[in-house]
Amino acid sequence: MSLQIKFGVSTWLWTSPFQTAAIDELFSKIAGMGYDVVEIAVEDPDIIDGKEVKKALATYGLQAVVCGAFGPTRDLTNADPSVHANCFKYIEACMDLCVLWDTRFFAGPMYSAVGKARMLPDELRKNEWNLAVKNLKIVCEMAAVRGLDIALEPLNRFESDLVNTAADVVRLIQDIDHPSARILLDGFHMNIEEPSIEAAIKLAGDKLIHLQVADNYRGTPGTGQTNWNAYKTALQEINYQGTISIESFTPQNKELAQAVCIWHPLAESQDKFAIDGLAFLKQWVAEPAIIQQYSL
Repeated sequence: MSLQIKFGVSTWLWTSPFQTAAIDELFSKIAGMGYDVVEIAVEDPDIIDGKEVKKALATYGLQAVVCGAFGPTRDLTNADPSVHANCFKYIEACMDLCVLWDTRFFAGPMYSAVGKARMLPDELRKNEWNLAVKNLKIVCEMAAVRGLDIALEPLNRFESDLVNTAADVVRLIQDIDHPSARILLDGFHMNIEEPSIEAAIKLAGDKLIHLQVADNYRGTPGTGQTNWNAYKTALQEINYQGTISIESFTPQNKELAQAVCIWHPLAESQDKFAIDGLAFLKQWVAEPAIIQQYSL
């Protein structure tokens, strides 16, 4: 069975925060490289003119995926309800952009704040889990009235102490018990947390609506140790029909680079990262199996 997928790339590969002034240069580049989808990382909705982005998407023939950024002021497990209210307001703005851009889901680790990694007593961790479930039910209702889903993303142990694995996120959406609750898996985090990428993808099953990839060290796909055959086997088995999107980060933005601990360039240039990564992924999808890593 061949994979019927689209290829995307994150705006974080080049810029942070994403803003309207960047769209023509960035979207023309992404479209010219041969991508179908631009994954827009919305850090601050207030600096994005949604209508201008919509026009640029049409001009360059791109579809959009929208991913959120969740720091301490957007933490649905915080003890302070005013922090929840701020997070809901942000999520609502992002969802409105999803509707405007004809995107069918809003994605990200929206259950808690990124970087919240602590050794907690079992009772406190259970309380935070229950708070995440309660608040994500509200988020799912916000999504449903807009005709959207949410794609919840597990993070590795250094970035979250709540949801690290496919099993964790499956349990989370079971507890949320709402049809809008779905899954995003990110190969970088799976590479740290999952004994088997193949098993993780199969466990997510038909709840998986978005997949982010880079190679194991967050570099160009095809240049590292990632077991791409495991991806293919699992994605074929679950009949995945979504986007496979390259997500990595630019070391040129020092604040972003520090947040994701990228201390040196991961490719000759960010453009070469995107071009070579897409070439590998297209070859990977087209061939029955990859026996050796793609030679750059």
